[in-house]
Amino acid sequence: MTLHMLFISGGEIVLVMMLALLFFGSKAIPDIAKTLGKGMREFKKATNEIKREFEDNTGDFKREINDIRSTVKSETKRISQDIDQVSSKMKDEANKLNKEVEHISAEAERTTTKLEKEVDDASTKVEKKTTKLEKKMDEAPSEASPETTSISQDMDKKEKDQ
Repeated sequence: MTLHMLFISGGEIVLVMMLALLFFGSKAIPDIAKTLGKGMREFKKATNEIKREFEDNTGDFKREINDIRSTVKSETKRISQDIDQVSSKMKDEANKLNKEVEHISAEAERTTTKLEKEVDDASTKVEKKTTKLEKKMDEAPSEASPETTSISQDMDKKEKDQ
């Protein structure tokens, strides 16, 4: 510890030394200085010991905090990797499902187109046969008996009424 730390100026030091000479005499001053020196050394030693204990105790806390920090970082990294893996798997599954839906949709469209064509073909055939039958029926009354003609006329009349 320096004198500057005690806020004592040079004149004040001289005054304190003079008072010490007056009170204790010249023979006691070296013993007083030794005692003061020992006291200062003990005080400095105690201060250093307290600092060292404080650093030792906080060192344990610092190590524990660093251990916790590294554990949290590694767990966060592991969780992040797990999330990335799950996300990747979900994307793959979604892509597979999209492909399957597209395939099924294309298949359904092909089947629908095929069925529409078959229905159109069947409808065309039915129309042709109906037309042929109508022509035969129109030609038939001239060849048919009067009784058949009467039935045909009754059917025509019923169709008109409806």
